[in-house]
Amino acid sequence: MDLLYFILAAYGLTQILVYGSIFNGWRPTKGKLGELFKCSMCVGFWTSYILNMTFGDEGIKLFKTVEVKNE
Repeated sequence: MDLLYFILAAYGLTQILVYGSIFNGWRPTKGKLGELFKCSMCVGFWTSYILNMTFGDEGIKLFKTVEVKNE
């Protein structure tokens, strides 16, 4: 469930950054950054990367459900 929340948060933040009118004055329109912010797939990758680096293992508890018991 934590992974689903992370995916939804990253998706929502990506949509706001790429298409949201709140960032029209802030969003670059020229150069390499302008090209980056037109591509939702590119912004989505970097948004997920930054969220993961910010919150680390607490952001995605993907491996929490996998337990290996050596007996």
